[in-house]
Amino acid sequence: MARNQAKEEATIEEEKIRKEVRRGYAKIAKEGLNSSRSPSCCGDSSEHEESSKKIGYAEDELRSIPQGSNMGLGCGNPVALASLKEGETVIDLGSGGGVDCFLAAKKVGEKGKVIGIDMTPEMIDKARENARKTNHRNVEFRLGEIENLPVADNTADVIISNCVINLAPNKKRVFEEAFRALKPGGRAMISDLVLTKEIPEDIQKKAHPASCVQGAILKDKYIETIKQAGFRDVQVSEKNEYSSFEDVLNDPDAKVIVVDKKKNTQELRSISELDAERKEMVKVILTSTTSINVSATKPCASLGDRQTCRNSELNLENP
Repeated sequence: MARNQAKEEATIEEEKIRKEVRRGYAKIAKEGLNSSRSPSCCGDSSEHEESSKKIGYAEDELRSIPQGSNMGLGCGNPVALASLKEGETVIDLGSGGGVDCFLAAKKVGEKGKVIGIDMTPEMIDKARENARKTNHRNVEFRLGEIENLPVADNTADVIISNCVINLAPNKKRVFEEAFRALKPGGRAMISDLVLTKEIPEDIQKKAHPASCVQGAILKDKYIETIKQAGFRDVQVSEKNEYSSFEDVLNDPDAKVIVVDKKKNTQELRSISELDAERKEMVKVILTSTTSINVSATKPCASLGDRQTCRNSELNLENP
């Protein structure tokens, strides 16, 4: 009975977190990341294009996507690292305005398909409108939680995600669902934010629930959760935009959302303009986190799966 009660309490807490995240990203969808009322995740530069270049997007990529799809919310470029092939099916976990979906759609071509999944209705509406504006016929956006993907088993050749899984309260479930949705032999390419060391609880509590910091977990735990879901060939690389906190202070594009809970306001400010207490808080966070790119594969467990994997490889090599 105590176990059931604990499980019920955990479920209630998870839903509370999702509600806060959904509310935060609904504001971003409606008002934009630069609004003083909008909490943000990893992207915090007022110049989305410039900040996107810093995390791995090429200028020609950014110019090829619908206006308004790049909302400055990523911490990597998983599409560039996923080695997508023509004809593949791709699922994007937490697709936002659709930036990575549109880049993936170009790679997989007319014979391929891209499915973006997001739990925020306002984001889905925005992404669908972006797709309509540019007549993207091989992209669709579905409303749903990444812990309960609205797709059938063995749907995707590739799963991508960009700075979203850190927000999910049940990361174990996310990776289990990703594993289920992948075809045998399918692969995942994830960019995300993780902790390199624990952040003091008082600082972590001050972060908005829709920020990367409050939901981030230790890097080793993150990787272990991926492996426990059944993934193999897990490879990790780190990417830090700044070599030191002094570099951050000297970057005019480095900005954070300053939250005033008493006044119920949020304001986008340059880190160099913060007071000493807030600068110290940002320093603790930045020196305790890192962006990572993770690749992993769903193994071909049975003889039938191995034959399916082999046929898929042959089809991709000889379209």
